[in-house]
Amino acid sequence: MTVFIRIGLAILFLDEIVVGGWNAISPDTFYRNFPTVDLTPPFSEHYARDFGGATLGIALLLGIAFVKPKAHFVVPASLAYSLFSVPHFFYHLAHLEGATIGEAITLTAANAIVALLGIAIIVVTTSRDRREQRRENTSTPALG
Repeated sequence: MTVFIRIGLAILFLDEIVVGGWNAISPDTFYRNFPTVDLTPPFSEHYARDFGGATLGIALLLGIAFVKPKAHFVVPASLAYSLFSVPHFFYHLAHLEGATIGEAITLTAANAIVALLGIAIIVVTTSRDRREQRRENTSTPALG
């Protein structure tokens, strides 16, 4: 289970570090070159840099959780990611006008995968920790 958690965290971390870093460092090139961003409202450097910084903050939490995949790191990091990614998925799902069929499929699938991955990491982590807690409770001899 920890392997799944770490792989999932690595995927989300890489996604956030690339998107956040690009947005924070060069928001104008992000807006011009990142696939499907041109489907959104006009460019705002302020919005893009703020989004980039917030995304880097989520990447930091995901990176810490990757290094120390304990529930007290993984669950808050994955929740922070999910609080962004789930509404982001639904926004794009409702705003596909102007996208080609290929862009719409790619955008919808990619956003769905990462949104579900964030939630799956939470479920797997809590399940793993409950299982480990039960094992510890059954292997500890009763004091009497």
